[in-house]
Amino acid sequence: MADTTGNIADTGGPGAADQAPRKSSWRYIGPGIVVAATGVGAGDLVATLIAGSNFGYTLLWAAIIGCLVKISLAEACGRWHLATGRTLFDGWASLGRWTTWFFASYAVIWGFVYGAAAMSSSALPLQALFPDVMGLEWWGIACGLVGLVFVWFNQYNVFEKVMTVLVGVMFVVTVYLAIRVTPNLGDAFAGLLPVIPDEKDSVLNTLGLIGGVGGTITLAAYGYWVNAKGWTHTGWMKVMRVDNRVAYATTGVFVIAMLLVGAELLHSANIAIASGDKGMIQLGDILEDEYGTVTGKLFLIGFFATSFTSLIGVWHGVSLMFADFLARRRGEREARATELASGRRERSWSFRAYLLWLTFPPMILLFQDEPFRLIIIYGVLGAAFMPFLALTLIWLLNSTRTPREWRNGWLSNGMLAVAGLLFLVLCVKQVWDQDWAEFF
Repeated sequence: MADTTGNIADTGGPGAADQAPRKSSWRYIGPGIVVAATGVGAGDLVATLIAGSNFGYTLLWAAIIGCLVKISLAEACGRWHLATGRTLFDGWASLGRWTTWFFASYAVIWGFVYGAAAMSSSALPLQALFPDVMGLEWWGIACGLVGLVFVWFNQYNVFEKVMTVLVGVMFVVTVYLAIRVTPNLGDAFAGLLPVIPDEKDSVLNTLGLIGGVGGTITLAAYGYWVNAKGWTHTGWMKVMRVDNRVAYATTGVFVIAMLLVGAELLHSANIAIASGDKGMIQLGDILEDEYGTVTGKLFLIGFFATSFTSLIGVWHGVSLMFADFLARRRGEREARATELASGRRERSWSFRAYLLWLTFPPMILLFQDEPFRLIIIYGVLGAAFMPFLALTLIWLLNSTRTPREWRNGWLSNGMLAVAGLLFLVLCVKQVWDQDWAEFF
């Protein structure tokens, strides 16, 4: 994305130019790969697959706009961290105590339910690959424990390398599938025209596709990964922006590839699949029947890479955010970016406490039906987070909290406003669709 601040300076404070590269380079790419891998889970790919199944290539343009929206959000998060030397939670806390209460509620309830969902999603392809080894619940526990041990004992550099390898697996599998189904390129190019299908609820389905893929709390974690990489001042701004574009170009490849698969394999044959992670297992069976065992197994390996990157990404990124939240509550307001860059946050008791919270309590949900009231609260909080992120970024990056030269320009303000309104509509729909009578 273009320089949305209107500023051409590359450097921050004294000495910044000596510490940062003179120009952006592919060899610095890293946090973007991490945020792309974490943000795109199996459920997101199924949502795109179903859009292709229902509407063919018609909503290809919506998937691309969704990537542009996420570029704007992640760029704003990274710019805040680099321009101010403060973390995003520092910024939220400066807006009032209500942000603290929202984040605390979100982190506790969302983390509890998401932990079970991530373990279950990672377990599904493993059980399909090795059906006679153990049950789904035990595969889920194994995935959670492996994620816990990996994040507990490794700091950002190793974490980034493993995520990059898994993203490579995802990339190869999704692109192979898109080529294998032999897409109709004429129809695909026609799908770049902004047309909304003439069907019931098509507007909301379109908005859901724009907002849904890659849109989670991990967008907010991007700034923390930028600092953990060692980028702590404005001298890294150009590098961060290139890194961010790479992130969502990668996301775009995943999304477009799955939409092509949905359009060619499912839409043309009028095949329906279930929403959520189980739809991926169904797709694996369809691919095996259509193209053979190797393709079916390869898809399951890609499914596992997609799910497990989301698991360890959240285990790492949201734990960093929670550790920062508790540090500020204890009054530790100095050298936050430096602590992230040094890896001290990853060794803190608060980081590891949240890791344990994501891993062990959610295992209870693997053995029983998910509690109805908790799921409703989880759904509402999850839907509320993205408009919260977009609108607070507009607030922070247009105020004196941000140095004037790094405040929002017209393009960034426009994209964040579109994102805020989009996610607000989706939040209202999510709240409206809940069965509140059952809740009370």
